[in-house]
Amino acid sequence: MSEHIIDINHLVKSFGDNSVINDLSLSVSKGEVVVLIGPSGCGKSTLLRCLNGLEPIQGGSVSLHGEAVEHGSAGLHKIRQKIGMVFQSYDLFPHMTVLKNVILAPVKVQKRDKAEATEAALALLDRVGLKDKADAYPSELSGGQKQRVAIVRSLIMNPDIMLLDEITAALDPEMVHEVLNVVLDLAKNGTTMMIVTHEMAFAEAVADRVVFLDGGVIVEEGAPAEFFHNPKTERAQRFLKTFTYSR
Repeated sequence: MSEHIIDINHLVKSFGDNSVINDLSLSVSKGEVVVLIGPSGCGKSTLLRCLNGLEPIQGGSVSLHGEAVEHGSAGLHKIRQKIGMVFQSYDLFPHMTVLKNVILAPVKVQKRDKAEATEAALALLDRVGLKDKADAYPSELSGGQKQRVAIVRSLIMNPDIMLLDEITAALDPEMVHEVLNVVLDLAKNGTTMMIVTHEMAFAEAVADRVVFLDGGVIVEEGAPAEFFHNPKTERAQRFLKTFTYSR
């Protein structure tokens, strides 16, 4: 792999007396797709929020291209422009069309030309099969369509890394595949990503590396084929048995 995009060193995160992440270290290289899996409450989503400076940390460090990511720091807004984050909830502005939702940040935050941003937005919407929905409002879209718009809204900022937090969790089963197909396409085209998911077959298909968390620590990590079909730790073996998972 090439240069590191994200470096996490001895990260500690707690909420009061509840320790969520315990001395965790991990790096993500350019073009790499790292998938985080583990039981609910193991720290997966909290870790992503720490990487984007959404949560203060109690120890260790997070850096993007060697630059510290610190909650509440003066330069955090500039760093966040390089980190795309997509949540379970779509967080689209209901009073704006799809196109206006997508171009808002590049025009207002990055000060890009509106015509250029519009052209880029339409190209991205076309890429995810939603160009014909550019003038629609969020209330007119399905859940899968809203999530694809949320992905486009992050992509248009040209981030160095995408953080995807359980982006199919709120979707009906028949809508899941259309969102996962978009992510698979991004992976094939070299987009650097960290993904939290409970979709095990998807994790195997998209990941370059699987990281299994439990109790706020990395229990096991490795190539997806090895992890899913020959897990080394007893804890990972027990976790995988809870899924009706097949190759």
